[in-house]
Amino acid sequence: MSTRVPLSAGFVNGDVSFWYRSSGVPAPGPRLEGSLSADVVIVGAGYTGLWTAYYLKRSAPELRVVVLEQEFAGFGASGRNGGWLTGDLAGSHARYARTHGADAVRALQREMFASIDEVIDVCAKEGIDADIVKGGVLTVARNTAQASRLRAHVSGLRAWGLEQADLRLLPPEEREARLRVAGAVEAAWSPHCARIQPAKLVQGLARVVRELGVELYEQTPVTAIAPRRAVTPYGTVTGKFVIRATEGFTPRLRGLRRQWLPMNSSMIVTEPLPESFWESVGWSGSELLGDTAHYYMYAQRTADGRIAFGGRGRPYLYGSRVDARGHTHDWTVEALWRLLVDFFPAAASSSVAHAWSGVLGVPRDWCSTVHLDPATGLGWAGGYTGHGVTTANLAGRTLRDLILGEDTELVTLPWVGRKVRAWEPEPLRWLGVHSMYRLYRMADARERTMRRTSVLARFADLITGH
Repeated sequence: MSTRVPLSAGFVNGDVSFWYRSSGVPAPGPRLEGSLSADVVIVGAGYTGLWTAYYLKRSAPELRVVVLEQEFAGFGASGRNGGWLTGDLAGSHARYARTHGADAVRALQREMFASIDEVIDVCAKEGIDADIVKGGVLTVARNTAQASRLRAHVSGLRAWGLEQADLRLLPPEEREARLRVAGAVEAAWSPHCARIQPAKLVQGLARVVRELGVELYEQTPVTAIAPRRAVTPYGTVTGKFVIRATEGFTPRLRGLRRQWLPMNSSMIVTEPLPESFWESVGWSGSELLGDTAHYYMYAQRTADGRIAFGGRGRPYLYGSRVDARGHTHDWTVEALWRLLVDFFPAAASSSVAHAWSGVLGVPRDWCSTVHLDPATGLGWAGGYTGHGVTTANLAGRTLRDLILGEDTELVTLPWVGRKVRAWEPEPLRWLGVHSMYRLYRMADARERTMRRTSVLARFADLITGH
């Protein structure tokens, strides 16, 4: 590790995430022992799988619901993310509107906003303490080009008729009162975001579904999914419905290597910062923090007074491989630390306590989807492109309605049944993704002295359809 990154005495790289180091890595529950049958089989015990199981058992307690998990509940992105319970749409408004129209997009956006409060309400009802604070989200611009994009984003939401987004540009005095980011020239704030501790949320959900009678088998990898059955080394589970809730780990399943691209995202977290630091920067409202750079960052003030700071490291491994243990390359840790200190120079006296990485699922059109085929019983949800904490809750409720055959507004939303072509074979997808992020880094560097978005970024979007 570079000497330019101050590491704490107990620095950890990988080992799932800091969130589990903080709350405790759970001992995996019992694995499957022999074949069995159920009404609904769910593959993957992350947010999507657990929310689906939760709503099914709450609505139809007589159903036998089985969840199969390779490691332990929340081992994947659900236990490694930045802790953003955000109402941002997991996909492009324009792309959804092309097939379903603007009214359908507005309906989907409303449900995303409502899902934030739904998660908060369920946590209160079920006794899940996930360090939730609904402080909204602050998006900053640190140069003229970024500010132009931020203003265009706010105007764009209004043009869609999405005034309910409540996203507004802040006058300088309010921006500085909320959070003082070095070099900020513009900022916008939306109330539709809450801070969470991801591992506490997913482990709380696992506890609740078990109490409701869901059979959760951990240490049980699924090697194949077929109509009405999921195959494991320890037995086959059959059911009327089989739901794939594997998100960034989907390419590991037979025949699905090009379905969703597993994109890596990395994080670091500081040691607890002194009160003098918080007095100098503010952040008393626990807002989530993002920016409008192309190679963007995301951050939160944790419940114990640290900064958890994330961004893209090595975005993609050749052949859709996944580093399941979450180890983060030295240069990524260094890049994240440099950016954190660039945002908050007063944090330079602190040190990095933990670094980790996780994978998220990216469809070819960058829009998430929910699907259920009644003929085969196969269903899935995912492709959240980094917005899965909230979207997974909406997906779970939607899958419940589809499985139960309920004619609700949720099953008519424009992401339901969406068909997307597969990613290109290698080496094209490796070249495309790495070219995109290289161009983004170059564009961010150029925009420090530009007034408009760099053409390099527009070319990067064109390459991958971002």
